[in-house]
Amino acid sequence: MKNDRSSVPSRSPLATQLRWLTTYRFEPESLEKGKVVSLGDGIIWIEGLPSAEIDEILRCEDGSRAMVFQLSETLAGAIMLEQTEELSAGAIVRHSGARLSTGVGDTLLGRVVDPLGVPLDGDPAPKCTDRNNLDVPSPPIIARNFVNKPLLTGNKIIDTLIPIGKGQRQLLIGDNGLGKSSVAVDIVINQKDKGVRCVYVLVGQKRSSVLNTIQMLKENDALSHVVFVVAEATALPGLRYLAPFAGCAIAEYWMRRGQDTLVVYDDLTAHANSYRELSLLLRRPPGREAFPADIFFLHSRLLERSTCLSPEFGGGSMTALPIIETKEGEIASYIPTNLISITDGQVYFDAGLFSSGFLPAIDITRSVSRVGGRAQPEAIKEEAGRMKLDYLQFLELEVFTRFGAKLEASIQTKISRGKVLREILKQDRLSPIPIEAQLAWLIAFNEGSFDGMDLARVKGETERLFQRVRERALSLSDPRDSWKAFLAGRP
Repeated sequence: MKNDRSSVPSRSPLATQLRWLTTYRFEPESLEKGKVVSLGDGIIWIEGLPSAEIDEILRCEDGSRAMVFQLSETLAGAIMLEQTEELSAGAIVRHSGARLSTGVGDTLLGRVVDPLGVPLDGDPAPKCTDRNNLDVPSPPIIARNFVNKPLLTGNKIIDTLIPIGKGQRQLLIGDNGLGKSSVAVDIVINQKDKGVRCVYVLVGQKRSSVLNTIQMLKENDALSHVVFVVAEATALPGLRYLAPFAGCAIAEYWMRRGQDTLVVYDDLTAHANSYRELSLLLRRPPGREAFPADIFFLHSRLLERSTCLSPEFGGGSMTALPIIETKEGEIASYIPTNLISITDGQVYFDAGLFSSGFLPAIDITRSVSRVGGRAQPEAIKEEAGRMKLDYLQFLELEVFTRFGAKLEASIQTKISRGKVLREILKQDRLSPIPIEAQLAWLIAFNEGSFDGMDLARVKGETERLFQRVRERALSLSDPRDSWKAFLAGRP
């Protein structure tokens, strides 16, 4: 048989081999091979990898994985992502040429995973057909749209006085134990059946706290629209550092496909501390409070990825609720001031209000939403404006009652109305309120329906009002006269 290449079918294995042989060239191939010099506290130092790049994934011969975090003239510092007991000094390390990514998609809903996508709930690994890099640039200005749709939280104070819009970054700030996480959980629960996919990121928390959060959402039938990204206090510091970026990457996948998402970062204090720990171990120069100089850039590049996209770029949104802890109410410390300047507003939790029994302990005078008012429903905005003025006047006038001064009748009336309003604004945990019920109590208060009412009756009357609203079909678009007639008990 004649050995003629033209007679071989183009798709046959023989033709493929012949083409490969004709194009093969003998050339030297270089391959870098590094060696672990030292390891400990979740980091390793490697020599012999001169072409290593920041954020590149390295593979060790024992199966461990690390990510390049620091480069010097002779050594590369890397944070551990996966570490086996066999890893020791002298182990061989090789390039992978890859960047860190995580699985994304609807198969993650209802699951608990770590920042690498490894399941922590005991079920099989989710089958994700798509992957997103953890650290990517934020959307450019041309791809962003104005915040124009409300994110309804179910919280009386936030929905009326500190409104949040889809695509906004709203900081939850206050001392430890004042209910920041509880409010965040309530907001996540309220997104059920509203088309908002939620990602709850738990960083540096005890396992008992993680289980409590998951259990609360499970008991309120809210797991179907939530993904948990967990890096416990016992996890490697590298995983605690990467957890918020993993949660952001998961939510970003849905945002770019035109869906609304919500990300809760609980909390960024632990995240900043993990980053400081890694930076000091890798010999980066410390700055204020021993944090590295790029701590502001760390959080800004994370939170700037939350936005509302223009329709031509997908039209989705990512709302961020970062949580930050203060010490003794000091909001002027380093990390809180950084995050206040990055975000679009803050909800401040006050220890004095918490001690007095005003829950949630949100201080309206120190809280602000810079862009959420544009997305607030017009009916709510109109009624809330009248109510807020009454409440702020009450807070100023209440100071005089502490000195036992004799007050005019008009002043006493305003103080009485303010005390009733304060009772209305109190809200139990795990009890989000529909926006229609919010409008009902606003109109009722502004029209004087609660005037002169005994404070012990306020809670019961508001609950009965909410029940009546649930039984009727009034909406925010109904005229104000319809609402007044409803509140008066007429058809």
